[in-house]
Amino acid sequence: MMSVPPSWFMALGALLFAIGAAGVLIRRNVIVMLMAIELMLNAVNLTFIALSRSLGSIDGQVIVLFVITVAAAEAATGLAIIIAAFRNRETVNADELNLMRW
Repeated sequence: MMSVPPSWFMALGALLFAIGAAGVLIRRNVIVMLMAIELMLNAVNLTFIALSRSLGSIDGQVIVLFVITVAAAEAATGLAIIIAAFRNRETVNADELNLMRW
């Protein structure tokens, strides 16, 4: 049985991370930025799993479980903050959300 080499997973993870970083840097919609951060976390998870499988260790898979848990909490908290900000300002544009200013 032929398997995919780990370098392909690493390249895919690097590509996904670059797309996520570009999404955070270029887009100004906070919801899109939150999705781009999730994409970056999943790219790192993919590389952890690929390295864990190629090294025959389970450590990377355990780390991925913790990252998924933190990402779920981050998504729920971030979405709650975005909804609260939208109710006050009626926009989700990051440039217009300056809630810390008086």
